[in-house]
Amino acid sequence: MAASRSTSVASEGTAAPPDEAPGDGDLSAAGDGPGGVTANASAGPGTWCSLRPLLLRLHFYAGILVGPFLLVAALTGLAYTAAPQLESVLYQHELKVTPRGDATPLASQVAAARRAVPDGTLVSVSPAPGRTDSTRVVFDRPGLPAGTTLTAFVNPYDHKVLGTLRTNGQWLPVRAWLDDLHRTLHLGDLGRNYSEMAASWLWVEVLGGLALWIGAPRTRQRLRTVVLPHRGAKGRRRTMSWHGAVGVWASVGLLGLSATGLTWSAHAGASIGELKDALGGNTPAVSTALAPGDGGASGASSGAARTKDVGIDAVAAAAHGAGLRGLVVISPPVKAGSAYVVKENTRSWPERQDSVAVDPATGKVTATLKFDDYPVLAKLTRWGVDAHMGLLFGLANQIVLALLAVGLIVMVLWGYRMWWLRRPTRSGGALGRAPARGAWRRLPGRVLAPAAVATAVVGYYVPLFGLPLLAFLLADLAVGAVRRRRGERVAR
Repeated sequence: MAASRSTSVASEGTAAPPDEAPGDGDLSAAGDGPGGVTANASAGPGTWCSLRPLLLRLHFYAGILVGPFLLVAALTGLAYTAAPQLESVLYQHELKVTPRGDATPLASQVAAARRAVPDGTLVSVSPAPGRTDSTRVVFDRPGLPAGTTLTAFVNPYDHKVLGTLRTNGQWLPVRAWLDDLHRTLHLGDLGRNYSEMAASWLWVEVLGGLALWIGAPRTRQRLRTVVLPHRGAKGRRRTMSWHGAVGVWASVGLLGLSATGLTWSAHAGASIGELKDALGGNTPAVSTALAPGDGGASGASSGAARTKDVGIDAVAAAAHGAGLRGLVVISPPVKAGSAYVVKENTRSWPERQDSVAVDPATGKVTATLKFDDYPVLAKLTRWGVDAHMGLLFGLANQIVLALLAVGLIVMVLWGYRMWWLRRPTRSGGALGRAPARGAWRRLPGRVLAPAAVATAVVGYYVPLFGLPLLAFLLADLAVGAVRRRRGERVAR
């Protein structure tokens, strides 16, 4: 949960706002919180009572300072959820055709695309998966920005080129633009730090908020307020009730978005990749190497045999014969002595990511890789990434992502509203009070030591969590030192 339920005893003689009882100010005094609290949440012995003030302070400051990153990530992610529908509207001319009998040979379609992009190097071909779909022929072309290609869309019934679009992988321009906006704000490598910061802190805010919300004491009759807003609450307590209840409902999805977002981030993603390597969980690729005897050629004649190419139609037929279907991507050999690669690219449930290698000289399948044979970690990564992008369960996936984005947006805004409502109105203060400092000193050593070690380890492997946390701590220490000096001067 974003910018948080900021609470603590008013310091330096500041009075509490009129709608709050003095004390912890969150769910502390009897009857003061949306859950029908029966005892002071900070009172009494126990590890939780010592840990709660520290979590509260971390949740507060992380929410205040990281909240803008979360808000931007949620807004751009919300826009991205509409990408499939925008594509279907904006590029209907290129994507859809009217069926007219049987499709022409795939080779004729590729030849038409080559004429439309004469200076392009063929990268891949995606035959029309349905009768109303166009064929996509992707080219690399001199002068294109890194990571982009030029795709020609061909009518499979008359091999006419419907148009060309600059693409990024399989993404058409509008989705590529929204994807880059969400990941980098169109600021390149520097901009990737913003989205990684959001992903690195989202899980911290969610877990910390859950612990604070669920851990607050409530009467049995008011347990429903853990998951439902308190109908009788007013003012800041009403806002807090909505903030907490929505956070509970959204927590699983937000944790999933944080985890999957980190898998392809710049810094933490590298650490995750190394861990997957060590555990043997990287995504495998079908072997494209051709042995000298493949296809019946041997010895001196094998090189001559390999100069022949059975053609893309024979390659597609071999892949279909091997069981590949639906949307497939055919990539030509990248060098002499290598095979065509044909891969399924169905990223909805159930995933179809099988691939085969096909000898260009004979049209025979030389290697097969099934998605069922992927390591478990590779499968989880594929499913997680596709769910994060709204692909895994189609429209339902998009709706869930949109709801999560809206939930995160309103939680951030509710958090800032709670901060505003906690401002000391009697003394004319402009900002809400922060939770009391020094909570970590009250932690038992058996809790503080392992927590510090765990935080250091996570901070090392997730640097955009660790570095901002270190900056928070240094700034907090500096502020504390300044205040102590001021107090000493006043005492004199």
